[in-house]
Amino acid sequence: MNNKLYILPALLLLAFQACKNEKKTEQTETVAQEIKLVSPEFNADSAFAYTKAQVDFGPRIPGTIAHQKCADYLVSKLKSFGAEVKLQGAKTTTYDGKSFQLKNILASFNPENKNRVLITAHWDARPFSDQDTDPTNHTKPFDAANDAGSGVAVILEMARQIQQKQPNVGVDFVLWDLEDYGKANDETPDEITWCLGSQFWAKNALAIGYKAMYGINLDMVGGGNAQFTQDEISRQSAPEIVNKVWNIGSEIGYSSYFVSIPSGKLVDDHFWMNKAGVPSIDIIHYNDNSGFYINWHTQLDNLANIDKNTLKATGQTVLETIYCEK
Repeated sequence: MNNKLYILPALLLLAFQACKNEKKTEQTETVAQEIKLVSPEFNADSAFAYTKAQVDFGPRIPGTIAHQKCADYLVSKLKSFGAEVKLQGAKTTTYDGKSFQLKNILASFNPENKNRVLITAHWDARPFSDQDTDPTNHTKPFDAANDAGSGVAVILEMARQIQQKQPNVGVDFVLWDLEDYGKANDETPDEITWCLGSQFWAKNALAIGYKAMYGINLDMVGGGNAQFTQDEISRQSAPEIVNKVWNIGSEIGYSSYFVSIPSGKLVDDHFWMNKAGVPSIDIIHYNDNSGFYINWHTQLDNLANIDKNTLKATGQTVLETIYCEK
């Protein structure tokens, strides 16, 4: 038998398969090329490093050295990116009768531009892990890597990118203090023991006539398998912004994160931003069935449970939203 008779078809088959694989690669590259970003490339490694930098200070609990050192770091970092930065606050009493110096951190890019977008996240850590499965941990502090080191980290990386390439609109960042020092099971109508920083900001924003086209609050945007549902306050107060952001997220490849699922009323910082006249939405890891991020207010909210893919999905989507503005 002539082995060459078998070798020739085999070579032809290999050539055909190689051609198929080449076409498949070309198709994959074409799909990748179709997603052309207007915004700069969001660097998830950089955002992760900013999350770690916060965690390394220890829990950023109001009144502690870690809180003060982190505030200094955040102010310095934002200034290094070219933002105009200032601290805002006053002596503030929490639900348990303690008094703290509130420190909201405000940073502005292109402040003379009247068309502005407001991006926010809280930077303080809750003093106790009262949702931990182990009751003996309920009085212990936790690293607060996701809640809300992740949102702050995304903002820092966006600020770094904005310094390198200015969008067409002015951008304001606000890092809220005393957001997470609320009373568990707060039964007041607007849950006023929480979000003390944004409540303070909202009163001042109304007093000075602050204006922005819209606001986006980031909360728990670094956890694994994150799903950002569309909460009731966002849908009612800023439906066009919800649609804009979720559509952009889907268009650039993050539909598994920005899911078009409605969820219930969440009184987060965006509630007070809306009260100040800025139509605002919340990007938050939450759904009605499973609740908040699985490690919410527990000892496991640490750096090991931060997912760079989630940081990337959040940061790129918000950056793209900003840079799409004319």
